[in-house]
Amino acid sequence: MAPLTTNAAGSDRPNTAPVRGINVGYSDRGTGYPLLMIHGHPFDRTMWTPQTEFMSAHGYRVIAPDLRGYGTSTVVPGTTTLEVFARDLAALLDHAGADTVGVVGLSMGGQVALELYRLFPDRVDSLVLAATDPHPEAERRRLERRRLAALLRAEGMAGYADRMLVGMMSADNVRRSPDTARHVHTMMRGTDPEGAAAALLGRALRPDYVPLLKRVSCPTLLVAGQHDTLTSPGLTEAMHVLVPDSVVEIIEGAAHLPNLERPQAFNRAVHRFLRDRTCSSER
Repeated sequence: MAPLTTNAAGSDRPNTAPVRGINVGYSDRGTGYPLLMIHGHPFDRTMWTPQTEFMSAHGYRVIAPDLRGYGTSTVVPGTTTLEVFARDLAALLDHAGADTVGVVGLSMGGQVALELYRLFPDRVDSLVLAATDPHPEAERRRLERRRLAALLRAEGMAGYADRMLVGMMSADNVRRSPDTARHVHTMMRGTDPEGAAAALLGRALRPDYVPLLKRVSCPTLLVAGQHDTLTSPGLTEAMHVLVPDSVVEIIEGAAHLPNLERPQAFNRAVHRFLRDRTCSSER
């Protein structure tokens, strides 16, 4: 079990950490079991606002960074691999005085979480992987990511945000939850195109994490949205077969962003998982 930790500020005020030659913006809220929450593409740490508020009120310290190229963190042109993201986060944890943490990642953030586990398994006490694909890119998908990176650099994020809103969220949730849809669209549109392109090029190079799944030794929660067309529930169930100590939660009524589309159900699932694994470790 990860040790109880306290953030230095004792609040959720924004922080900036100089790590590995860049500045990483992050929030740090609450005290207790430390959680590192890794956002997906093309979002920022505010995608975790419902979880930060809930988990910090239930005895957790929540560290939510902006990955390099996103939010308030430094934009670095070129190609940003998952390894670069993971090493940034390890350095951030050093800066924050959090040695061992529970890690929560969604989509690209889940892939970064797997890379963090691959590099630093002793620092990961538990894993929550939501809407996460562990497979490497096929050649067709690598070409698509490269084309999209070039398009974002040439045209910016506005058209991409318009096209991807339905897909990230279900069409029903876009209609029924306009405030959430506006938040998702604003995050996508506000992402720096150079940062987004660098991440796309890096993800095109990602390794195959399927063999790693069989070696994950920490308790793991696998989450999927019922209507996710980008990372299907079937893929999540297949991961469950491979990860030794894992459980699955399918969030009804959600697509690719279950933490925002159905925040109460997502929060309950994560809280129950962490509570149960803590009780088990203390027996």
